[in-house]
Amino acid sequence: MPRKLSIVTPVFNEGPQIARFLDELTAVVRKLPYELEIIAVNDGSTDDTPVILDELCATYPELGVIHFSRNFGHQAALTAGLDSATGDAVIMMDSDLEHPPSLIPELVARWEEGFDVVYGVRKRKRELSLFKRVTSRLFYKLMNTIAETPIPENAADFRLMNRAAADEMRGLRERARFLRGLSSWIGFRQIGVEYEPVVRRVGESKYTFRRMLNLGADGILSMSTVPLRLGLVIGFTISLLSLLYMVYIIVTWFVDNHTVLGWSSLIVSILFLGGLQLMVLGLIGIYVANIYAEVKRRPLYIVRAKQGRLAS
Repeated sequence: MPRKLSIVTPVFNEGPQIARFLDELTAVVRKLPYELEIIAVNDGSTDDTPVILDELCATYPELGVIHFSRNFGHQAALTAGLDSATGDAVIMMDSDLEHPPSLIPELVARWEEGFDVVYGVRKRKRELSLFKRVTSRLFYKLMNTIAETPIPENAADFRLMNRAAADEMRGLRERARFLRGLSSWIGFRQIGVEYEPVVRRVGESKYTFRRMLNLGADGILSMSTVPLRLGLVIGFTISLLSLLYMVYIIVTWFVDNHTVLGWSSLIVSILFLGGLQLMVLGLIGIYVANIYAEVKRRPLYIVRAKQGRLAS
């Protein structure tokens, strides 16, 4: 029995080009010697994407569609696809054709060589704005400075995972999701494959600056406790400086009897107590952040309906 390859792709308002994406995708993967499964996750689209996806299920027998009850976000959509994928290897990719289907045979070849995770690495393009190139580089530099697990620079969510790695990813249910970081965290034998990002042909990117900022914040906060520990460092530093300043005031008083009565003791007290408060808040923040992320126990997404090969 041939092994199965699962393709997971989030879809949000991609009605004008989703058929083109499936055409290009199936033209590539049908040539591979695997049973094929395509899982498209409709992330609360507000255009005609849901209707088009349901109609395409008749054209593509490999296609299964998951409809969310509302927009839960790109990372939640990828997670839903992972949860439903049954293949021996699972490939996550976007449906806007910026992740080229032509790279899939190389990802599969690396998997066949024995790698558990094969991730796409974007080549830098001059067509991207200077702002986007600079912020992307700074983000990865910051992440790899403070994160417990290094994340390959310019790595994308476009990646293949074998069954073992995909199962481990499915078991990670934290709410602030940064999948490329979690994919690095689980370990296994990993390798990167470079690809040239394709310029979007239809529509506009759904990753606005705000969405990118939120994803970056989720990545930093979910992969590192350094921002919380920073409160401790700042508090300790302020307290230490206030004590040193108090020593300076005492020395000045004894040397030349030059100080402002009342002002110095007031400032030292404020700085010292303020520093202590920051230290305590930083310590509490570490516990609160860990508790708050999990205590609500809300589902990562809600499924409204399933169509195609996923329909029950």
